[in-house]
Amino acid sequence: MSNLSSTATFLLLEFSEVRELQILHFLMFLVVYLITVTGNLLIFFVIVLDHHLHTPMYFFLMHLAMVDLGTVSVIVPKSMAVSLTNNRSIAYFGCVAQIFLYCLFAATDMALLTIMAHDRHVAICNPFQYERIMHQKACLKMVAFGWVAGVLNAVLNTCGTFTINFCSNNVHQFFCEIPQVLKLSCSDIYLIEVGVSLLALNIGVGGFIFIIITYVKIFTVVLRIPSVHGQKKAISTCLPHLTVVSLLIFTAVFAYARPPTDASSDLGIASAVLYTTIPPMLNPFIYSMRNNEIKTALWKLLHFDRSSKTSFPRLK
Repeated sequence: MSNLSSTATFLLLEFSEVRELQILHFLMFLVVYLITVTGNLLIFFVIVLDHHLHTPMYFFLMHLAMVDLGTVSVIVPKSMAVSLTNNRSIAYFGCVAQIFLYCLFAATDMALLTIMAHDRHVAICNPFQYERIMHQKACLKMVAFGWVAGVLNAVLNTCGTFTINFCSNNVHQFFCEIPQVLKLSCSDIYLIEVGVSLLALNIGVGGFIFIIITYVKIFTVVLRIPSVHGQKKAISTCLPHLTVVSLLIFTAVFAYARPPTDASSDLGIASAVLYTTIPPMLNPFIYSMRNNEIKTALWKLLHFDRSSKTSFPRLK
């Protein structure tokens, strides 16, 4: 196989060669993208404009909405363009940018969900110290740490992926997914694969274990609350976050807990669609459906209530 390390383009996988099915894929992804962008933008602007939501929990949620917007915008528009124009090519540096940005948003997403679990733990297990612990400076530092962790993850994964020589430019996925790009290598990449896997494992599993331990502590405290109403109120503040975490873990497990031989199969494509589009699309609905404060603020925003503040959120 010839060495294509200097290739100018990669070729992404088409969902179909039939023109009608390409148009159908474009329309389906367009609907998903519009729903995701609209939902997350509404969450973002509701939190920014309503001063009642300028609290740590909603501050973290605002950043989560930004991450979800970034995740779908990195992958979905390019895939739509491939189907609409019938042109599979993506520039070399476009592929680099796609991997970098996706790794950035994926790691930041997990970091934010971990931080939000900590926020709920402090609010329920140590409510009298909440304002002292979750003050504005602390929240800013935690969010900054999440973004920095995302950048480091993106730099390490991108550098590890593109230091190899390529013997092919046909990516067996509808976006530049790291495992599929690494398969194009014509050199020994065992250490790179191990490094990428360990990095993803540390971020994903580490955050998941922290969230599980945190919620075990939360539910231990909740069960001691004598009032049934108090128990329901405490659980209701955690339920949206738990649902979002469960959705993320479920889609990730579905995507990666399969034999390597199925990586380029229809199941592999379906699982990639699942973990890249479903969580960002559903997160705004999960957080708004069971949250009266969000619903009230959203109603005010949609009715152009002039009492809303326009300043950037300052945490209470």
